[in-house]
Amino acid sequence: MRRLGISVYPNHSELNEIKEYIVLAAKYNFKRIFTCLLSVEEGKEKIVAEFTEIIEFAKENGMEVIADVSPKVFGELVISYKDLSFFKEIGADGIRLDMGFTGNEESIMTFNPQDLKIELNISSGTKYLENILSYQANVDNLLGCHNFYPHRYTGLSYAHFIETTKQYKDKGLTTAAFISSPTAKVGPWPVSEGLCTLEMHRELPIVVQAKHLWATELIDDVIIANSFASEAELKALSEIDAYQLTLNCELVPSIPETEKKIVLEEFHFNRGDVSDYVIRSTQSRVKYKGHEFPPFHTPNMKRGAIIVETSLYAHYAGELQLALLEMENSGKTNVVGYVVEEEQMLLDYIKPWQKFKFKEVN
Repeated sequence: MRRLGISVYPNHSELNEIKEYIVLAAKYNFKRIFTCLLSVEEGKEKIVAEFTEIIEFAKENGMEVIADVSPKVFGELVISYKDLSFFKEIGADGIRLDMGFTGNEESIMTFNPQDLKIELNISSGTKYLENILSYQANVDNLLGCHNFYPHRYTGLSYAHFIETTKQYKDKGLTTAAFISSPTAKVGPWPVSEGLCTLEMHRELPIVVQAKHLWATELIDDVIIANSFASEAELKALSEIDAYQLTLNCELVPSIPETEKKIVLEEFHFNRGDVSDYVIRSTQSRVKYKGHEFPPFHTPNMKRGAIIVETSLYAHYAGELQLALLEMENSGKTNVVGYVVEEEQMLLDYIKPWQKFKFKEVN
């Protein structure tokens, strides 16, 4: 199941503000919380009190909570990897290992009697996961989650992201990655130039970041790394179809009703015999066979153009296409709208037989 998540930082925020944020996120069907136990300078008792209250409140609102920890935290809190009862006492559902041990320790953790999930840092790459699995870990208690990167230009390259995430998906593990809210200002560190996993996401709208992660088909849980995201952002994220790519588009003012219905209401999927130039959704030409599609807007095509073929193209009439490259228009093709510019990168993720749909935006 693909889920949305938020992040909260008790060391950097007021308790009431965190609770209000949890309530708001739960309203929009967010299901998990990332929180950070990397700084334990305030002492064990205060940490237990703070985190227990927040986690209990999160549970009351239907949220799963995973706490980020490191070997240093284990040492400072006098916790052994053989006894994770401390994390169960504060109510956590699992722990994320920001930095790992040697492999055998992680495998032992996956058999903890508290049944806590052990989330590994996907971003580190290497043979980390393979090493842990070689110690016969309990795979049912293993998850994977990427890092986020507050410093501009330090986020993951796309190639590394794909390579490392595939290692986890190939083993059937649930994966997570972070997106960044442009309106949120709170993170775990003083430096915050956005808190994203992928560097290419740093300046993108938050909805596009989420759509992109899900379009890779490698990420299950999408988590907003910084807090506090606005209600508008939470609402917009909650409206994304996590399983079927939805492209925001702007339609031309002169579009006839039938062409508009084809774009917005018909079920679209790319043909299996793919083209370099267009994505083809052909069912509408069958459904509307015999309907007259006269030319009304025939400029040359550019990437992102939404096309409905005219009756001048005979049996192609009514076929919807999405332009991937610039093309000359013979005058037989209607351009009925455009995928918004910031989402045109998503066209590359529409594979043969891939299902997709459109949403009109003003």
